[in-house]
Formats: sequence, structure tokens, C-alpha cells
Amino acid sequence: MALPSSSSPPAPPLSVSTQIKKDSFRSHSFKLSSLQNGNNTNDNNVASFNQNPSRRLALLKLGAAIPESHLLGVKASKLLSGDVHMMKPSTSPKMAPVNTAVAEENALEWVNKDKRRMLHVVYRVGDLEKTIKFYTECLGMKLLRKRDIPEERYTNAFLGYGPEDSHFTVELTYNYGVDKYNIGTGFGHFGIAVEDVAKTVNLVKAKGGKVTREPGLVKGGSIMTAFVEDPDGYKFELLERGLTPEPLCQVMLRVGDLDRAVNFYKKAFGMQLLQRRENPESEYAIAIMGYGPEDKNAVLELTYNYGITEYDKGNGYTQIAVGIDDVYKSAKAIELCGGSIIREPGPLPGINTKITACLDPDGWKSVLVDNVDFLRELE
Repeated sequence: MALPSSSSPPAPPLSVSTQIKKDSFRSHSFKLSSLQNGNNTNDNNVASFNQNPSRRLALLKLGAAIPESHLLGVKASKLLSGDVHMMKPSTSPKMAPVNTAVAEENALEWVNKDKRRMLHVVYRVGDLEKTIKFYTECLGMKLLRKRDIPEERYTNAFLGYGPEDSHFTVELTYNYGVDKYNIGTGFGHFGIAVEDVAKTVNLVKAKGGKVTREPGLVKGGSIMTAFVEDPDGYKFELLERGLTPEPLCQVMLRVGDLDRAVNFYKKAFGMQLLQRRENPESEYAIAIMGYGPEDKNAVLELTYNYGITEYDKGNGYTQIAVGIDDVYKSAKAIELCGGSIIREPGPLPGINTKITACLDPDGWKSVLVDNVDFLRELE
């Protein structure tokens, strides 16, 4: 489940739920009957979508694209700057106050007992067809589902290496008339595990793709890597690992305080610190966070560059969705750990999937989606 800004910058609560739902619903709904049958779900999904008013409402509530009503009268320069939809945490209380230390302690303990998994990542692109072609032909992903919502002026495409109920996936959003986004300096890259980095790099070159770093060993390590860029400028690190159950294996974000970020994701999200490495010569440090070994699960790579405390987040990258068992306890834990709740925990109108959305101490957004509700949607 993705939060309101799954396909568009932050907006009012309705837009937020729209994006939230969209991220998680759209990125995880390629298991619809049409997808299970191996068909192209674009036409089939649109048909069933139009024939089922309640489903249509639910999808719109979860949509992450920029609503048409928000686009009208907005200058392109303002849209691209992210001003129109940049969701900011509310200063007003989002949840009923908890009066006992016991309740707070229970909320924090719950995080470590909860069953969690990274579900998908959402971001915006300027040329959907060109991006889909690059991901499928150069990176080996599969187009899982595609949906066009003309009345809201956006199209979504869902790609990955396996079913959404068991794999980390991407949700691409194309907003009509917007052909370029500011990626900013905060987003780093996505990681993809491949069997042969050199072979993949040659394929990217043959298809006219951009290689920003040729194959080579990681400094001080033994892993062969390379960097390529997709048509919108999003970077992908290719890691030579051989066969893996989770090829789309990493999202790298830059943070202004590594200790603070690690502490937040451990306590508020229940992630494990899988690896931490300092590189004083190059003046940076990284921490790998996740819910299992990085060779078998998607992970979050947090990078701190010495002396830099703030980054431009742009308006291209949106959010990560995480599956959880209790959105209410999870939201309370996030608040207790210094996060900001930007979407109150609870069911989405018209579909009853329970979600909550938050910003971490660095302002990166995540959407938490109820596991049972998520699986129900995939059916």
C-alpha cells in the first residue's frame, strides 16, 4: 500500500490516502485475476475498474498521482518545484494522547514482534513507455500491471521480478503533461542484483542506455558493481551476486545524521542494522537496514556524507511502503521515536484497508499497510 504521495507530491488527507493506497494497492495488486492468468492487465484492469464503482473509488482514494483538480491553474514551474503537492507534517495532534507509560512501552515492544516486509517503492517518471522499455529490456523486470486514469490525468505502471505478495516492486507514475522531475540530491539509487554485471552493462549500452560507472570492484571489497541511469536520471547500482530471490534489492537515501536515522528505523520500524561501514578517506558512512539478510531481502541503505545535514529531496522520488500487522501501534511507536504522522492510522474510505503514513527525522516518507488487508486486496 502506498501513501498519498505515491504518485504525486503530498496533498490534502484525501490525496494522501489516495497516494498511500495507490502505492501499496497499485504496487501490490498485480496479483489480480488478469495478472494471475498472465495477461496484460492494462485493458482488463481498466475494464473491471470502470465497471465496479466501489473499486474505482478505492483506487482513486489510494492513487498517488497528481489529481486533475490540483493541476488546473498551476504553473508548470511550480508543479516541478514540488510546491503544489509537497506534503508537510501537521502541527496538530494526529492521534489521541496516550496517558500511560505502559501503553507507550507496549507500542515500542510491538514493533519488534510485528511481521514486517518492504512492499514497494514509488516514484514519478516523465516518459512512461520509454522507462518501461528500459526496465524490461535492460534490467530484466516484468511489466506486472498498467492502469490509466484519464479523469485524474495520470497513468501507473507496476514492474518487478515476481508477485507483489512476495517481492519488492516499483510503481512508476506518469502525470499528464509533466515530462521532467527534479530528483534532488537526497535520493541516491536503487540496487539490482545481477548474475553478470559486465554483461548487463553491455546490454544497457547496446540499447542506448547511460552507464555512469563501468564495472569494477567496490573499494576495499570484493563485489563487482556498476552504475547505470534510467531515462529519467534515476541511478541503479548493479551488484554481481548470482541468483537471488529478491533482485530488486536496495533503496539508497542520504541522511543528515546517521546515528539518528539508524536509531529511528530500528526502534520505529523494527529494522535490523545489517551492516555499518565508515569510509573516512572518502568522508562518508553507510548503514544497511532491513528485515532479513541483504542477499535475500530488499534493504534500505542510509548514507551520511561528512558535514552534510540537509538535502534537496526534489519531487521525483516519493516513498517506500512497508507491510505491518497493526497500524495503530505502529503509528504510536513512530511518534515516540521522533517521526511525524502525516496520515492518521485507520481504514481508507471505500476499501477499508488500514494504513498510516509518516516522515522520518530527515523528512523521507513511508507508508505502513496492514498485512491482512493488503493480501485481501491482492485477491
